[in-house]
Amino acid sequence: MTDDAERKMQFLYALRSKGVTDRRVLSAMEAIDRGPFIRGIFSERAYEDMPLPIACGQTISQPSVVGLMTQALHVSPRDKVLEIGTGSGYQAAILSKLARRVYTIDRHRRLVREARDVFDHLGLANITTITGDGSHGLPDQAPFDRILVTAAAEDPPGPLMEQLKVGGIMVLPVGQSDAVQHLIVVRKQDSGFDYEELRPVRFVPLLEGLGKDG
Repeated sequence: MTDDAERKMQFLYALRSKGVTDRRVLSAMEAIDRGPFIRGIFSERAYEDMPLPIACGQTISQPSVVGLMTQALHVSPRDKVLEIGTGSGYQAAILSKLARRVYTIDRHRRLVREARDVFDHLGLANITTITGDGSHGLPDQAPFDRILVTAAAEDPPGPLMEQLKVGGIMVLPVGQSDAVQHLIVVRKQDSGFDYEELRPVRFVPLLEGLGKDG
């Protein structure tokens, strides 16, 4: 077995051991190499199950958390997905293997530019990257079947709740940015919203406005 094959097998085993069991999600995470999304001195740690720093003071989430969040979304091949917080682009790339169309927004122009370069290099043509204030969502393309937020808010943002289809699912971390946050699943019903708490997490805070670089 080559080093690459063994490394990929260990990577998938680590995901399964943390509770990522959905076959479509595992296949997507096997297809999308995390390496191109990490630059500089941390690139050699791309296959470890740990968060890593990226540009603009942001982080790339650990693969098991990416997998669990993706699994909780229950993305189907016809879905239109909105991601708030492009970051490295890794999460959007995973979603692109599962959904019909992915829209991803980040407040940092540099991150959007670098993520777009990786998407182009990998031939991921069903992702639209946008520089903007993700807390407002993307009204022009609403409603969305699924929404994923990769930064923590004290409560699920109202504009995102409005832009979720009835029957849709949103996954996001909620809580104070300097305390323990919880990953929750929000399901929109005709009668209102259902909430399910998944696990404690730690994410960067969801901030309004554009980053200083954009």
